Amino acid sequence: MTLNSEDLHQIAKIEKDKQDGFQHRIHVCVAAGCLSCGSGVLMDALGKEVNRRGLDNWCQIKGVGCLGLCAEGPLISLATSGTYYQGVKVSDVSDILDALGGNPVGRLLCPADTAFFKRQVRIVTENCGRIDPERIEEYIAESGYESLYLALTQMTPPEVIEQVTRSGLRGRGGAGYPTGLKWTTVSKAISSTKFIICNADEGDPGAFMDRSVLESDPHRVIEGMAIAGYATGASQGYIYVRAEYPLAVKRVRLALAQAERLGVLGNNIFNTHFNFTIKVRLGAGAFVCGEETALIASIEGRMGRPRPRPPFPAEFGLWEHPTLINNVETFANVPPIIRKGGKWFAGIGTEKSKGTKVFALAGKIVNTGLIEIPMGTPLRDIVFAIGGGIPGGKGFKAVQTGGPSGGCIPEQFLDMPVDYDSLLQVGSIMGSGGMIVMDETSCMVDVAKFFMEFCMSESCGKCAPCRVGTRQIYDILCRITGNQSTPEDLAMLEDLCDLMKNTSLCGLGQSAPNPVLTTLKYFRDEYLSHIHDRTCLAGACKTVVEVS
Repeated sequence: MTLNSEDLHQIAKIEKDKQDGFQHRIHVCVAAGCLSCGSGVLMDALGKEVNRRGLDNWCQIKGVGCLGLCAEGPLISLATSGTYYQGVKVSDVSDILDALGGNPVGRLLCPADTAFFKRQVRIVTENCGRIDPERIEEYIAESGYESLYLALTQMTPPEVIEQVTRSGLRGRGGAGYPTGLKWTTVSKAISSTKFIICNADEGDPGAFMDRSVLESDPHRVIEGMAIAGYATGASQGYIYVRAEYPLAVKRVRLALAQAERLGVLGNNIFNTHFNFTIKVRLGAGAFVCGEETALIASIEGRMGRPRPRPPFPAEFGLWEHPTLINNVETFANVPPIIRKGGKWFAGIGTEKSKGTKVFALAGKIVNTGLIEIPMGTPLRDIVFAIGGGIPGGKGFKAVQTGGPSGGCIPEQFLDMPVDYDSLLQVGSIMGSGGMIVMDETSCMVDVAKFFMEFCMSESCGKCAPCRVGTRQIYDILCRITGNQSTPEDLAMLEDLCDLMKNTSLCGLGQSAPNPVLTTLKYFRDEYLSHIHDRTCLAGACKTVVEVS
C-alpha cells in the first residue's frame, strides 16, 4: 500500500470522528506499571459494565500508554473532563460510571492533579496517556507520520538536518552530543550502506523513560528513525531493546508490522525513492551494551564489549558501515521538530540545553513516576512541586541523576537549573534521565556502595582499570560501612577513582566513580564518621550502629 498526504488526512479524520462520537471517553493506563497493578482486569470490568448498561455508543473505554503517576496505579483519566483517578479497583467501576457528567468520585481523585500533571511540558510524551499504542490510526490522528511525509516530499536531506541542528537538540541518552552534528557526520560519510540504530538498552537503576515511551507511543520513535534514515542516507534501522521489556518489545513489533502494512515503512515510502525498514534486536540486559560500540558488537552477534574510539560509529559502525545511534527519547523529539520547526524547539529550555527532558522520579519522593519538563527547571521545583516532596515529613538529603554514571547532588544545589552544563558543574550528568531522591535516612556511603556494586557486576571485564578497579572500590566501601576501615582507605579510595576515570576504556568505567566522588565531596563527614567514630550518621549501616 502506498500512501499520500490525502490518505493520512482521511485516516486521521475517520479516527477523530470516531472519537468525537463518544460523549465520554475513559482512558485506562495499560503501560507496564499499571498493568502490574491490575489495570487490564479493570479495563475489562469497565468495558463489561458499559456494555451491560447499554452505553457502548455513549462511553468509550480505551487502553492508553503511561499516564505518569506510576506509583499510584491503576490510573485512569476522563478525557472529556481532564479528571484523573488513582488506585482504581474493579469495585469502583459502578461509581465511576455513575459519576460521568457530574461530580467526580472524590476518594479516587489524584491529589497531584494540579502540580504533577499541569506543570509539565510534553513533547516526547504528548501522546502518552492519550492514544492506544497498539493502533496506528490513533497515532496518525495526532499528526502521526505527517513529519515523515513533509521531509520526504518537501525537504532535502540537508534541509532536514538543518532543522535538527537549528533546534539545538542534544542526545538524550547520556553525554548530550549535538544531534545535528552527529547526523551531519553520518550523512557525509561515503558508503552505499548506512544504518540507523535506536538505543533502547535502558539499564540505569530507577530508570524507565525509554521503556514507557516505547510502550506508550512506539510509532513516534519509528517515525523519528525513518526521518533520520532519509536525512543521512540509510535504508535499514535497528531497535536494540532489552528482553526484560516484553511489553515494549510486543508493541514495537506490532507497530512495525502496522507501519509496513500501511506503507510508511518499506519501499518507495509516500511514492518517493526512499526505502527504509526496521528490525528489532533483543539485548540480554548487559548494562555495558548501552555503550555504542558494545551495542554494535551485540547486534553483530558478538560479545557486547566496547572497543577504543576513534573510529567512531558515525564512520565505522555496524558491520563496518557508517551508523547513526540515538536513543529512544532523541528520536521521539524529531517528528515535532520537523513538523513545527527547529526554531520552535530551540525556544524551549536554556541557551545550551534546548527542549524538554523526560525524567523517571524514584526513591524517597511522594509522586513516583514519569515526568517531562523544560530544560533549566530548578531542581527544587522537580522534587517539591512536581514530585510532591519527601514522604513522612522526612528531610531531603540528595538526588542522584544519571544513574550509576551520575553523581549525588546535595541540598545546597536545590535551586540550580537542571540542564547539561549545571549538572556537570556539580559533578553529575544528565544521563538518560533517572532521578533517585534520597531522604535523611539514607547513608551516602551506602548509596555509593550500591552503585559501585552495580557497576562492578555490569563491567564487561575487558579493561583492567574497570574490571579490577570497581572490585577494589567496592571492597573499600564495604569495609567502611562494615566497621573495618582505616584512614588509609579514604586516600586509596580517591586514588582508585582518579585512576579509573582516566584509564578505563569506555564510559562505564570512566564514569563509575562519580557517585563515590560526589559523596566524598559533599558528604565527607559521613565517611569520616564511619572511619573514625564507627558511627553511621544516618543510622542506616547496621554493623556500624551496633558496634557504636
